[in-house]
Amino acid sequence: MSGVFTGIKVLVTGGASGIGAATAWRFLQEGASVAVLDREVGGAPPGTTAVTADLSDDAAVRAAVAEAVEQLGGPDVLENNAGIGAQGSVEDNDDDEWRRVFDVNVLGIVRTSRAALPHLRASADAVIVNTCSIAASTGLPQRALYSASKGAVQALTLAMATDHLPEGIRVNCVNPGTADTPWVQRLLDRAVDPDAERAALAARQPTGRLVSADEVAHAIVHLADPRSRSTTGTVLAVDGGMHSLRRPPAPPGRPNQQAQHTHQTQYGRVLDEEKS
Repeated sequence: MSGVFTGIKVLVTGGASGIGAATAWRFLQEGASVAVLDREVGGAPPGTTAVTADLSDDAAVRAAVAEAVEQLGGPDVLENNAGIGAQGSVEDNDDDEWRRVFDVNVLGIVRTSRAALPHLRASADAVIVNTCSIAASTGLPQRALYSASKGAVQALTLAMATDHLPEGIRVNCVNPGTADTPWVQRLLDRAVDPDAERAALAARQPTGRLVSADEVAHAIVHLADPRSRSTTGTVLAVDGGMHSLRRPPAPPGRPNQQAQHTHQTQYGRVLDEEKS
């Protein structure tokens, strides 16, 4: 424990699973007090304050943030991590599904930020970090709806950073690549050949492996670090170089050694990009 975040109160949405749980755990290790907002809080890391919240309901979000503030104080840091995935081309989802995904992935950030802003304005270390995705800037197959929602999150991040700069509130986002998560595993489980599908996901990243939640959590904590006071309006990719690098394919019979390298998080293998 470094103690850098001692005395700092952190609020993490979607903090009971995936990247959110790994992030909440990492903030705890750095000395922060952490509240987790999630629809199901059973997986919240030990030591966090868990509050049940449905991000699609504005009144419920305001009540949940108020409860977290009452129990914990703050927040000084808001990590908007909660999100849902979607598959398909632009014609594969109906209007109701488009509304549902945007309601959680985009308006969920809006609702939580609105509720937290009065408290963030009172903090000397105020930061908002949004979990976005590589899908915001890179065309991925069968991800039209998901990509559109995350593109909105990235644009929203930059707009919020501009609006709240005079108030001393920094706003950044992190763009994970494809990660080894329960959501991704559920997709793989439905595939004809899960092992081949997993290998294909790993191969599309220059490092030859999926991103770990610990790596994303590290980036989030860095953006929220009080020592990063000049970092705002930043879009930080944690994607193994997927957004900018083009690695030549490995020769037959010589797989990329990094593809065989896996990461074990301190809080277990709870990793995600698509269902954060």
